[in-house]
Amino acid sequence: MKKLCVIFLIVLSVSVANAQIEQDKQLHFLAGGLASSYGYTYTYDKTKDKTKATFAGIGLAMLAGTIKETIDSRQPRNKFDLEDLAATTLGGITVSVTINLIKNDRNNKKIRKRRLELVTGKNNSRRKSNRNSKSSYGKI
Repeated sequence: MKKLCVIFLIVLSVSVANAQIEQDKQLHFLAGGLASSYGYTYTYDKTKDKTKATFAGIGLAMLAGTIKETIDSRQPRNKFDLEDLAATTLGGITVSVTINLIKNDRNNKKIRKRRLELVTGKNNSRRKSNRNSKSSYGKI
């Protein structure tokens, strides 16, 4: 349910912002998201660490934005635009954090399954075996 809410809010905010943000900033946001998704995926595949992957994705988006703005600043009648860099970085943050929230590990699935079993009462064989074991509790 949390995932659906996050996705809904992102889609809603992008559609509302679409009318208010100039196209150049939207392209920077998109480029930051693409760079971030690549950085996140590559790092996660190598390390299996969500935190490192999140920071790597954001860092790659920032690096891509900085390189792009540095190249732009060397062209005539152009400058290093911090707003473009901010849009690129924000795209990277948005995508990396979203992937981090949505990405499921096998351990997370196992933990959710165990929690569901505890709530629903299914698969109580572990608890019953503990009750039937010989213990000194209850004996006088």
